Amino acid sequence: MTDFAFPPAAIPSLPIRGRTDSFPVRRIYCVGRNYAEHAIEMGHDPDKEAPFFFQKNPDNLLVNNSRFPYPSLSNSVHHEIELTVALHKGGADIAIENAMECVYGYAVSLDMTRRDLQGEAKKAGRPWEVGKAFDHSAPCGELVLVRDIGFLEEGVVSLSVNGVERQKGDLNQLIWKVPEIISILSGLFTLAPGDLIMTGTPAGVGPVEKGDQLEGYVQGVGALSIEVV
Repeated sequence: MTDFAFPPAAIPSLPIRGRTDSFPVRRIYCVGRNYAEHAIEMGHDPDKEAPFFFQKNPDNLLVNNSRFPYPSLSNSVHHEIELTVALHKGGADIAIENAMECVYGYAVSLDMTRRDLQGEAKKAGRPWEVGKAFDHSAPCGELVLVRDIGFLEEGVVSLSVNGVERQKGDLNQLIWKVPEIISILSGLFTLAPGDLIMTGTPAGVGPVEKGDQLEGYVQGVGALSIEVV
């Protein structure tokens, strides 16, 4: 047994619908600008971009908590509704035709973004962590097992703020589909059980304020509700 200088942090995990055990989270990968309309609204040409990835930290997850604390040092925090894919198998250089064997389940999630700090980092050519990987920046609902709902290739992805719809898309609009994402990502990193992949957000991202009620939805997976506090 290894002796530690102090007790290690708890392993972040997600609840699994219908089960008492939970899904231990190893890493969180995020796909940037994976819906054409969102790429355009962010000032990019989706026809000329290869997929790119960034990461959040596992302890950025906000789980079983409906209250999202507005982060410090930002005056422009944006919502980004996403389908998250959870892996129970991994590897390097996974072939597209084998990629879906790695998928354990799905969850509704939010990629909360300090847009002003992200913008400053972009202009300076610096990493995005201050804008993307801050505390509580990844609200996430319970996992729904593939065996219960099958593999998702289409379905509405939407987000409302205070009852007004802001984002709406369909999983069939993903530029890079889930098997492609897994295959390409596995060429850059060795994937493993416990990895999460946030697959991108539709157009309509925008700012939130304290007191806002956010209602996210992915057809076939469920809903996610948070209040900004």
